[in-house]
Amino acid sequence: MYTIDLAYVERGLHEELTAYIADQEGYYADEGVHVALRDACSWDKERLRHSATIGLGRTLLSRLANGIPWIALQVNTHRPLFWFLARPGLTSLADLAGRRLAVHPPHTGPGCFARIMLRQAGLDPDRDIHSIVRLPGDYGMDLRWLYEGRIDAALVGSAVVPEVIAAEHGWQVLGWVGDHFQIPTAGVAVDPTHIHPDDPAVQAVVRAHRRALQVIHNEPDTTVRHMQTFLSRYTADEVRAYYETFYAPYFSTDGQADLAVGASAISAVAAELGVPASVTAAEFYRTATTTR
Repeated sequence: MYTIDLAYVERGLHEELTAYIADQEGYYADEGVHVALRDACSWDKERLRHSATIGLGRTLLSRLANGIPWIALQVNTHRPLFWFLARPGLTSLADLAGRRLAVHPPHTGPGCFARIMLRQAGLDPDRDIHSIVRLPGDYGMDLRWLYEGRIDAALVGSAVVPEVIAAEHGWQVLGWVGDHFQIPTAGVAVDPTHIHPDDPAVQAVVRAHRRALQVIHNEPDTTVRHMQTFLSRYTADEVRAYYETFYAPYFSTDGQADLAVGASAISAVAAELGVPASVTAAEFYRTATTTR
């Protein structure tokens, strides 16, 4: 049996669902690979290079800013599952001017995507808002701070169901990142310096994830059951509505990247980082279907 470390760099369904289904449904075992899922949320870029990783946003940033030759071999979705959640009185992203926003660090995928979206709303994320930088987590502290009024808004990910949280507290969902910025994101990426893309263990993981993507599309009851493991504070109906709104319509069926979307995203990310767009979509997203 092959072995491989597979690292996630954010917490929540956006990052973990496909790998979780592949593991729980026995697809890794079927492919003859033992996968060790590693929490790499706090790892630096050098340590991350020695594992395959789910975090395609962070690997793209690292390739553009640091020249690390990451390549993506499988993609879960083109719509990042992050939302701006705000206290009452704020109804649009433009209303964040002068406000306190809890947001991921700029060097992370969601932090960069959030900055791009804020600029689209006419805001300079370094001057027009007061950023409270928050590392990836379960967003429990961000929600507490929102409730206490210590912050006015927060960028939250798929560890929570934003519409349900907003309804409970009378808050407002100011926008879904996936509605405003598309990028092939979450999947499998490797640094060929340390792990060859054709390594049998890597290709086994890619095949297992493609099977898991089929489950997400074709077996809603199974998918919702797995989602409830991550979202135990929500009812089955709430989780199913979440699945039907954000997962069934937008997760890939084959794990491949739309290169036109990828090219546009690379240009936007490079501009936000202030670096050249030194890699093409075809060079970074190498997601053609693999076979045994």
